[in-house]
Amino acid sequence: MSQFNKPAVTVQDQISILQSRGLTIKNPERAEKYIEVISYFRLSAYMRPFHKTLNKQSVEHQFKDGTEFKQIVGLYSFDRELRLLIMDAIERFEVAVRATLNNTMATKYQNDDLCSGSHWYLNESLFKSSYQHKRLLKEIEDKQTKEFSDLQRDINKIERSSVEDEIKSQRIERRVRENYARFYQHSYDSPKLMPGWAMVEELTLGSISHLYRGLAKDIDRKVIARRFCLPQEVLESWLHTLNFVRNCCAHHSRLWNRELSVQPKIPNGGIWQLPERLEPSQIQPRRRIFMVLLMLAHLMRQVSPESQWHNKIKALVTLHPEIPKFPMGFPNNWMDHDFFSS
Repeated sequence: MSQFNKPAVTVQDQISILQSRGLTIKNPERAEKYIEVISYFRLSAYMRPFHKTLNKQSVEHQFKDGTEFKQIVGLYSFDRELRLLIMDAIERFEVAVRATLNNTMATKYQNDDLCSGSHWYLNESLFKSSYQHKRLLKEIEDKQTKEFSDLQRDINKIERSSVEDEIKSQRIERRVRENYARFYQHSYDSPKLMPGWAMVEELTLGSISHLYRGLAKDIDRKVIARRFCLPQEVLESWLHTLNFVRNCCAHHSRLWNRELSVQPKIPNGGIWQLPERLEPSQIQPRRRIFMVLLMLAHLMRQVSPESQWHNKIKALVTLHPEIPKFPMGFPNNWMDHDFFSS
């Protein structure tokens, strides 16, 4: 361990540092504008592929001969467009898996007990003993409590205003219906927590992933997975992977050459067979973003069959031939793959 001692420097000084490291910047003023709105730190992740390979004689962070600033910005822009397309597909799948999970469980476990189906998730016996059921309930209760507290504050503020009572009533009604968490606690006292179809919308994708894995019965997980034409263990794995990728997108993190920390499970069938490693890079496609694109192309066929999402991915990649594809795990014949050839 050592003491951090890097000083803060101006954008102009950052440009000078890049130039001193061999980066060609033909329009420094324009480069300053980019760094002002993107930041040197964020762009630095896209500079690494353009650095010289280190050896005993080389200086750290020196750029390869002929590297231009516009190449770094181009790589960043490509990655940004890729993230937006991936986020679009994940969002559609995320909405679908929430609906499928609740629809499956609510209708199956509806019985003569009051609110049994609508509040299926309150039944601890539907979950594995290892699942943190109390944590789920607390998460929903905390959400309702916070929203109801905010509602009470809004109502008190409206009541103190000098407008007519009818207008006050209208404004309060709008605040009550602003979201379901506050509406439910304002309108009902039993059951204490909101119904399942609202509950699934309050959870993060990570929490949905844990909930799905925590369901006690194999048959329930199988029925949900069948909606996406997947085995249950594959859907469980994909939820974990896509939550990781979604978080990368949400935080605007680099995807272009990202290696997946946990390799997603692969369904059976020739369509899913990929080279173990790409030559000569030795990159494993199953641990790269190409595998995620195949997963999402499959899922989009299930939840949005009319979508042209796969063609948008193909267009993005083919319109940027300057972007190396092997760091993404693309095999040479990727356009012949069933998901992209149609």
